Amino acid sequence: MASSCRLSDSSFSFSTGICYLKFGSLLHQRVRPYRCLSHEKKNRTIKSVAAAVPPSSIGNAEYRKKLSESYGFTQIGEPLPDNVTLKDIVETLPKKVFEIDDVKAWKTVLISVTSYALGIFMISKSPWYLLPLAWAWTGTAITGFFVIGHDCAHKSFSKNKLVEDIIGTLAFMPLIYPYEPWRFKHDRHHAKTNMLVEDTAWQPVWKEEFDSVPALRKAIIFGYGPFRPWMSIAHWLMWHFDLSKFRPNELKRVKISLSCVFAFMAIGWPLIVWKTGLIGWVNFWLMPWLGYHFWMSTFTMVHHTAPHIPFKTSDEWDAAQAQLNGTVHCNYPSWIEILCHDINVHIPHHISPRIPSYNLRAAHKSLQQNWGKYLNEANWNWRLMKTIMTVCHVYSEEENYVGF
Repeated sequence: MASSCRLSDSSFSFSTGICYLKFGSLLHQRVRPYRCLSHEKKNRTIKSVAAAVPPSSIGNAEYRKKLSESYGFTQIGEPLPDNVTLKDIVETLPKKVFEIDDVKAWKTVLISVTSYALGIFMISKSPWYLLPLAWAWTGTAITGFFVIGHDCAHKSFSKNKLVEDIIGTLAFMPLIYPYEPWRFKHDRHHAKTNMLVEDTAWQPVWKEEFDSVPALRKAIIFGYGPFRPWMSIAHWLMWHFDLSKFRPNELKRVKISLSCVFAFMAIGWPLIVWKTGLIGWVNFWLMPWLGYHFWMSTFTMVHHTAPHIPFKTSDEWDAAQAQLNGTVHCNYPSWIEILCHDINVHIPHHISPRIPSYNLRAAHKSLQQNWGKYLNEANWNWRLMKTIMTVCHVYSEEENYVGF
């Protein structure tokens, strides 16, 4: 449901989930309306996906309830007290959630390999009009490969570190993702989650960047607009293949991973084309790969992006607030949760990356019991995605985000 901001002379209020911002408080709250749909001479109505968040109001329970309805959340957590540390939160988790179980770990591999094989079979047998469904299934299945490699990178897949490096590399190869470059950058994302400049997952647009060059401005609008569900492709290209982005002691492992990826491209792609033709390469590899990047992009957005979740400068940033208050738990349809190994049970993963994917639900249940009122939770829905896609654009110190 769209929010409406009525420009008249009174304060902030809500009605049936629709947000009304009155003119008398706009300047005080520095709220910028995003989309003007209609104009009246005396009383103009401006409709937007969501209003900006006055930081001083987020502590109000009724305000958060109405805000969660407007944004598509089931709950927006209250601010975490300043005296709570990340160590305090970790210590409330049961020790069993950190335990590695080889049977459960290899079960995730079995699920991913089986679901991927089923997807390839579906693509080979589907008439043209059912191919999108087969691509969607197969793209989701290979997202499971990514999650397995993700566990390996966090040393939560196996007690044998060589096994983890081998499985992680193999899991990433069909995705053309170099395992070690991604691991190095992803570790930084966990250490600097939602920190301006430092977080390597993604950053909001800077106003100076947006205003600099008209061509760049247009590219940013498309990138953060209709192409945003595939923005991870740009991130993949920019962050993982440039050797200058890595420390000297990382380069040897980076080069090995790049060699593995290039070997897959040099051998795997020609084999696919030889056996199935160029159209077969599109059907069996490219379209599932684009499906994987849809999940890669949208999962990342949902996990850490909302109008009320701020990016902070390094001197203001707090680990506990960023990992607990700045991460979102999102429920997806069961088949997605199964194929993607519960990666969207994401808050415990940021409290401690050493928790294996198969223990994330138990860890989240513990967090709900001990820290439940501070959690951001949602069910995947259109309003949630619309809020992220149309509001969370340009960085604003006062409002967190300003839409294009």
